[in-house]
Amino acid sequence: MATRRTKSDRLSELEDRIEELEERFGLAGDYGQAPDIQDDSEDRLQVCALPVLPKRQFEEGISPDREEAILSTGDKWVNGTNIHYYLYPDGRFGGRRAEQDVVRQAFQVWKDIGIGLIFTEVTDIADAELRVGFLRNNGSWSYIGTVALQIGQSERTMNFGWDITQSGPNGLDTAIHEIGHALGLKHEHQNPNAGIVWNRQAVYDYFARTQNPPWDEAKTDANILNTLDPTTVDGTNWDPDSIMHYAFAAGLIDQPQRFRNGLRPAPGLADKDKDVVRRFYPPISVSEVLPQLKPYESERLALQPGEQKNFSVIPDHSRDYTFSTFGRSDTVMVLFEDIDGDSVYVKGDDDSGFDRNARFAVRLIKGRKYKLRIRLYYSWAEGDTVVMMW
Repeated sequence: MATRRTKSDRLSELEDRIEELEERFGLAGDYGQAPDIQDDSEDRLQVCALPVLPKRQFEEGISPDREEAILSTGDKWVNGTNIHYYLYPDGRFGGRRAEQDVVRQAFQVWKDIGIGLIFTEVTDIADAELRVGFLRNNGSWSYIGTVALQIGQSERTMNFGWDITQSGPNGLDTAIHEIGHALGLKHEHQNPNAGIVWNRQAVYDYFARTQNPPWDEAKTDANILNTLDPTTVDGTNWDPDSIMHYAFAAGLIDQPQRFRNGLRPAPGLADKDKDVVRRFYPPISVSEVLPQLKPYESERLALQPGEQKNFSVIPDHSRDYTFSTFGRSDTVMVLFEDIDGDSVYVKGDDDSGFDRNARFAVRLIKGRKYKLRIRLYYSWAEGDTVVMMW
């Protein structure tokens, strides 16, 4: 007896056949959307345009060292987080299956370097921390790291504004670049250690002329010309081959002299990209054995800024529990539940920049397994912080 195909199955098969015909006859494109800029008279490099957000403001009296420690790691995920991503399949933000596959491939590129984050695609937007759209002529961009958690659940946190199935830097490397932002990485050409001397007017003119939509000077400043605050970067040397570095056409860079005729980063992830991400998100063994946090027993956090400590939590009774850090420190503390091998967010708190400690109350169920992960931003003295549940 033949299996009855659903309407969804028939539509998917039709989409695949249309894409095959488009590729065969050179007709690939996106119907109902404005075409990408095409002009063979100039080397037009489409680049990422990050959303411009106000700088975080701190309470009066916070020391520069404390502010620097918070800003340098405050947008990074707690290691061990399962980041769920949603690819808009249709509608205004929908992408073709081939474009979606490029994004899936880009997530796999980051996963393959061996990091402690997990990437899981979901089909329900309500389950996603990252929501990826494919709206043409809206630029390619992503929010930085955990800033995505502050964006409305029905809104995009990442977008691809041109066809990323093409070869070259505007294809797969664009997807890898935007996911790098989602992991907390910033633009490498804005590294304060780069020492780039720009032909500023040429840069303004170029990006006003070549981007779709055109960039104004404020957007060019924010994404290219402004040097990043040294307190928000990890102090690494400049790497012009980083996946987080733009390609630049001739005439935009005055110094270093070797880039006056243009700068094209090598394709794919550079060694520096891998090292930086592994440092923030070191690999976690699937057989990870953690110290158990028990009620009314404090555990000392002997951590350096940016480091993390993890605990298992196995409640003996089903009831409400309170988790809290103690001591003069800035931390982020997140509780996950292990469900069928998936690490599911339960609750968390971030006390960075405030005169208080991370604390939350939550109901736990006897027999279930949980993991508490704590990252230290800053501490007045080493070993000055403890965690307790009761």
